[in-house]
Amino acid sequence: MNILKTGISAAFILSVFFVSAQKSISEATLQYTISIETGSNEPKMADMLDGATTTIYIKGSQSRSEMISGLGSETTIHDARSGSGVILKDYSGQKLMIVLTKEDWEKKNRKYEGISFETSDETLVIAGYTCKKTIAKLKDGSSFVVYYSPDLNVTNKDYEYQFKTLPGIAMQYEWQSGKMKFKYTLAKINFDAVPASKFDIPKSGYRVMNFEETKKGK
Repeated sequence: MNILKTGISAAFILSVFFVSAQKSISEATLQYTISIETGSNEPKMADMLDGATTTIYIKGSQSRSEMISGLGSETTIHDARSGSGVILKDYSGQKLMIVLTKEDWEKKNRKYEGISFETSDETLVIAGYTCKKTIAKLKDGSSFVVYYSPDLNVTNKDYEYQFKTLPGIAMQYEWQSGKMKFKYTLAKINFDAVPASKFDIPKSGYRVMNFEETKKGK
């Protein structure tokens, strides 16, 4: 019985140490660079995306993710508290706002439900943090590589839906789209306060559509 109690106490102490060793983040700015590998038939698309960046702003329950490339920009603003959000697309002068309800947000990210992570002993230093390699496995059988920092933990787990169960911040990850492979690498993280205005939704200047309309191709 004493051995059992000792084992439980040791496990508890280790879990407390792990949690306390993590830096809990409720506000931050994450900037990722994007590199693209592509099939020989799509070099022009890769050129247009070369040098693209994704910046994520987090403030409490609110998050904003904006990707900027030679093609234009795409921004997602989401409130984890209400579950609602918008997607703002600005390509070739065409500005579109897609309004998302909580149910729409869940439908949009349904492919990530049940995602699991298989972590190995391999590590990589990214932006000054020692990161662990893990394989993200989706229920459709696909997978992709992620390096994450166990030293950093975002309190808003919905800021990146596919990583909500990852025990740390994704510092580098790959994503396949057709013949194109995108690699996101964290270049900079800033813990300064994020202006509340970053999460303001535009009142005009965009053609407004709902999520169901975009699915129907209207």
